[in-house]
Amino acid sequence: MKTMRLKVYGIVQGVGMRPVVARHATACGITGTVANLGPYVEIFAQGDEDRVDDFVRLIEEEPPKRAAILKVDARTLDDAPIYESFEIIESGKTSGEIFVSPDIAICDECLEELFDKGNRRYLHPFINCTCCGPRLTILDSLPYDRERTSMKEFPMCEKCAKEYHDPATRRYDAQPVCCNDCGPEVFILDDPEERRGRDAIIYARKLLSEGGIVAIKGIGGFHIACDAYNEDAVRRLRELKHRPAKPFAVMMRSLDSVKAHCETTALQEEILRGHQKPIILLPRKEGSDLARGVAPGNPSLGVMLPYAPLQSLLFDYDDGIKMPDALVMTSGNVSGLPICRDDDDARREIARFCDAILTHDRKIRIRADDSVMDFFEGKPYMIRRSRGYAPLPYMMSEDFKGSVIAYGGELKNTFCIGVNNLFYPSSYIGDLTDLRGKAVLAESVERMETLLETKPQLAVCDLHPSYNSSLAAEESGLPLVRVQHHYAHILSCMAENDYHGDCIGISFDGTGYGTDGTIWGGEVLRCNPSGFERLGSIRPFLQTGGDIASKEGWRIAVSMLIGIFGSRSEEVIEKLGLIKNGTFKTYKAMYDGKINSVISTSAGRLFDAVSAILGIRYENTFEGEASTALMYEAMKCNYHVCACDYELIGEYVETDQIVKDLVLRRLAGEDPRELAYRFHRLLGEAAAEFVSANAGTVRTAALSGGCYQNTLLLDVTKKALTNRGFKVLTHGLIPPNDGGISIGQAFYGMNKLKNGGI
Repeated sequence: MKTMRLKVYGIVQGVGMRPVVARHATACGITGTVANLGPYVEIFAQGDEDRVDDFVRLIEEEPPKRAAILKVDARTLDDAPIYESFEIIESGKTSGEIFVSPDIAICDECLEELFDKGNRRYLHPFINCTCCGPRLTILDSLPYDRERTSMKEFPMCEKCAKEYHDPATRRYDAQPVCCNDCGPEVFILDDPEERRGRDAIIYARKLLSEGGIVAIKGIGGFHIACDAYNEDAVRRLRELKHRPAKPFAVMMRSLDSVKAHCETTALQEEILRGHQKPIILLPRKEGSDLARGVAPGNPSLGVMLPYAPLQSLLFDYDDGIKMPDALVMTSGNVSGLPICRDDDDARREIARFCDAILTHDRKIRIRADDSVMDFFEGKPYMIRRSRGYAPLPYMMSEDFKGSVIAYGGELKNTFCIGVNNLFYPSSYIGDLTDLRGKAVLAESVERMETLLETKPQLAVCDLHPSYNSSLAAEESGLPLVRVQHHYAHILSCMAENDYHGDCIGISFDGTGYGTDGTIWGGEVLRCNPSGFERLGSIRPFLQTGGDIASKEGWRIAVSMLIGIFGSRSEEVIEKLGLIKNGTFKTYKAMYDGKINSVISTSAGRLFDAVSAILGIRYENTFEGEASTALMYEAMKCNYHVCACDYELIGEYVETDQIVKDLVLRRLAGEDPRELAYRFHRLLGEAAAEFVSANAGTVRTAALSGGCYQNTLLLDVTKKALTNRGFKVLTHGLIPPNDGGISIGQAFYGMNKLKNGGI
């Protein structure tokens, strides 16, 4: 007789681990127990030695579909009691590494049952099992049991309870299990006719089919939906939401629908169908008849499949209403604010954007907006890491001890909690330009600290003193460390790659507060986890026009060209048709007097200026619009090697020379698309050459910052560095934009703790 105690670590809570363990025990003739203990699942296994060994092998090789086992600690016990059967016992609590499961998209088995007229959960908007359903967003605390989730408000009916306790069912120990008789209920918010359940779903479908706009409460927040084929509905939604051009996400009924409108690869199709179901950017097919207003001027569509049962019911129901196979499904929020979570949020913030709100009475504990994914070199390249991925931790090889909380940036905010060698990036929160965003950040931090059962010793934030994220960090009452923005970007890339040595970081983004009090944004830094040295930047320029210049790239272009062409600038600017408001004399006077002007090295503003110079976009109606349009135009031309007859580097990355070259070629009549590509190629080459000239013995480079969301710039820079003998670190599932800097801040904070820096 052999008895073993196993501690199974990883994503093992909320994924049906205990029921699967119990089934394996039955199959192997094993007695004992299994329980959740917060950080791990603990198993006592007793039986003949061969049977116990087979049981352990099954746990490691055939875990639940959604589990991710990181390690198994196994120990043979000499003085164990005799077990008569194998049981799932009451969860307990202990300290140690904690892994919280993200929300899991509806599985194929539940989807089949949803539309099976003979199944008792036919058309049930909250169908789930041990393999799917909400996890993080309903969780109050660990261990993951029903009484510690928002499902505790819905006592199981007799039939659901029987399934919950029966090892033979798919809902054995499934915490959110429910049915039409005992689960949450959907309803139309503030509806005079008080439509609920079936009537509410039919009403929402009818509105959508007739060109209406409906807000819908999902797993981690609200969406706003309309018919993606209906130009009038899409236009109206844009007008109501004051969103003139930023692409809308589209939810499609099935993978066949996606393939009818988009080019896909096998891996993209696998991820679309998988249990995370992010929004994926896919090339739009020429023949697609979706409304052009969904993604105006954009060759790609952001596409996802239904991941919650209620979303599937919007497409298919037994009411005879003909629904489109594609719906706009954009985040339910005021632009710049976090996604709405509850009915009060929806009334206050998005009711004016829609004709009705389809909500439900299951509480959302933590917001989780949709993840958004691009691809680079055939692999995922995250734009927004949230639902389905957060808060899966990154495990570092370094032996860190302690806990830190990193508050992220001001835009695209996420936070990150580091506990020993595990780093937990949060779900996407959004922009913190409003105090409401700061309040959501503080609340989310508190809840995540509760889930992870940690009390941080150190807070880490951005160097900028006026960021709301920095203010939230100050209000934490913890010892505070500030990290320069662009250094945090490079640290985030190092952290994702578990790299702890020296590297040269190219950090290109919009703006960040520099250590010298100026505006940085196009930086080359020598970095390690403990500090950095600024080796150089793109050529500094005078940014005239104040805050509005960040939205109107033509203003950046005008001030750049005054600096580059001097006495010839008026003629050049006039020929390019750059001044859209005011007169050259006014801008020249502002430039000369440095009125409403700052010195900047912003790579983001450089992209905006070049986009205006080439006549592609003169302003941004959303962040990154001009630079994204520049990339798309560049990708339309025939790529070629760009010869260069001037110096790309000197004291700086000589971007003024690149801009001057583009202007002269533009005035000579060269194709703007060719010039857009030339800009990307020369900038990447110049950055790589600057790194090569200043790297010394360091042979590892890291690429981060919002400009490296641009996969063309990423490609040319990486190739240029590789050709010069560098190993190049890039991002994958952590965004290169500001949504990723919190893990970099946490990485710095944990190194600070390790080195006794507080």
